[in-house]
Amino acid sequence: MKRTFRSLATTTALLTLLLIAWGGIVRATGSGDGCPDWPTCFGRWIPRFEYHTLIEYMHRLLAFLAGCASLALAAVGGWSLFRKGPVERVTAWLAVALLPLFIVQALIGGWIIHSGENPSVVTLHFAVAFIVLGLVVVIAARTRLGTGASGDRAYARLTVATATATYALLLVGTYVRAENAGLAFREWPLMGQNLVPDLSLPGAVAMFTHRILAIVVVALVTWTVVRARTMAARSPLLVRLSTAAMVLLAVQVFVGGANVLTELATWARATHVAMSALIWATVVALAVAARVEPATDRIPAETAPGIRPSSMGDTIRAYVALTKPRIIVLLLIITVPAMVLAAGTMPSVALILVTLAGGTLAAGAANAMNMYLDRDIDQVMRRTRQRPLPGHKIEPDAALRFGFVLAAVAYAFLAITVNVLAAALALSAIAFYVFVYTMWLKRSTDQNIVIGGAAGAVPVLVGWAAVTGSIAMPAIVLFSVVFLWTPPHFWALALRMREDYAAAGVPMLPVVRGDDETRRQIFLYSLVLFGATLVLIPIAAMGPVYTATAIVLGGSFVYRCLQLWREPTDDRSWRVFKFSLLYLAGLFVAVALDALV
Repeated sequence: MKRTFRSLATTTALLTLLLIAWGGIVRATGSGDGCPDWPTCFGRWIPRFEYHTLIEYMHRLLAFLAGCASLALAAVGGWSLFRKGPVERVTAWLAVALLPLFIVQALIGGWIIHSGENPSVVTLHFAVAFIVLGLVVVIAARTRLGTGASGDRAYARLTVATATATYALLLVGTYVRAENAGLAFREWPLMGQNLVPDLSLPGAVAMFTHRILAIVVVALVTWTVVRARTMAARSPLLVRLSTAAMVLLAVQVFVGGANVLTELATWARATHVAMSALIWATVVALAVAARVEPATDRIPAETAPGIRPSSMGDTIRAYVALTKPRIIVLLLIITVPAMVLAAGTMPSVALILVTLAGGTLAAGAANAMNMYLDRDIDQVMRRTRQRPLPGHKIEPDAALRFGFVLAAVAYAFLAITVNVLAAALALSAIAFYVFVYTMWLKRSTDQNIVIGGAAGAVPVLVGWAAVTGSIAMPAIVLFSVVFLWTPPHFWALALRMREDYAAAGVPMLPVVRGDDETRRQIFLYSLVLFGATLVLIPIAAMGPVYTATAIVLGGSFVYRCLQLWREPTDDRSWRVFKFSLLYLAGLFVAVALDALV
């Protein structure tokens, strides 16, 4: 009986998923009145051979099949309760509860016909449909995964919150479709060229709420992915389900954009509903799995004695340290000159301040999430052992929440005070630094810092976009300069810290390919960097101040890198590292001075 129950639960889940997806086709094609009466169609049980009639009738046929599967599932669950059979008691009761829900759903379907497709009734119809789908997925997941409670409680609560927010998003999205408010804003991803639109427009409130909820759900799903991938003896199932939810959600975002850009094309509307059902089923399955899948923090309990009691001042200093303020200062140094070059003069003080404030928040968010993800590495390396997380000054989950909150505030602040392009660029830098560099490249390839350096170069684009609202070739050249500067700068430090990286298992270039190859690469990159700085002269019509500075500083940097290659010492690599900081700062100061002069 247990195997039969499991098969029935899976079949019912698939049929319910298909039923909701087909309901989206009914709405997208306007076939809701293809059968104007209910439960018959034009007074007949066998429909007429017409386009809209067949689409609506197929929806009713799927509803009938799903209802029969639910009836069978409820019968098996009820029999198991009566006979105290092999089906777990709570799971059996959930199966029994399916039957009245399906009856209610069928009655609401008939109500839609008689109400002339009233938007509120349509929304209620989908609301119950998603409850049914969620319940069936819970039953199917419990029969396959078990019913214990060995999972991480904090992660389980996070998945429940994610599922709740996802359900709210689905309901509002359904109401948007029912009210035909999908084109309340004809721009995407913007709304009337603003982050906060004119809400007096027809359907504006519903669409604005839908997009805000979408942002919340994206953040929560991202959070589940990060947490699932940073646990010791992590559960492959949790990783797969959370990653699947994130991928589906990313596709859904673009499908939502396609709805606007194609002016609600039939395929886009139907796909949007089908994707909604898939996302909902995946998130619900993740919530069930989070309760039963054993997963713990990456750092074993015996090595994590708990948070040390500290004063308010110590706590504040620990949170500030999470943002890596010294790195942020360097990012801000390259932002202002890009703004000056874009404006051709000194931009307003107010614009500079808000751009720097938003950039600081964005960089702090990326660094806080980086420290959360790298806390096991930081615990091994001598240089980083006293950071807030390996030093047990802040709870890991608190650090991750802090990073997410900073990212949200940074995006909203830049979008409101500067422009949406600058905000989007800052958000893209956070995503690239966290997901591409920290979670993927850093632990998998010796070219990690080469590709990952792109995140550190984005502040140049943010500064340019803050002034012009666009991206131009001079901004791309400045981006390339910072991108090419990062490898020789960081590898010079890595030469000095090679033993730490080796102990932590991080495949930095000196660890994987040796010191001599690293020094050779530093020299080659310095040559390419020198050439890139000279490209800016014709592209941005730079004058003598920048030209002289680029030649003198660039030539000096190349010479120092050549010396490091020929006469290798740790002291010389440290001097190259420190000079690289002065080099970048001096070069960008020259950019600003040249534009002003």
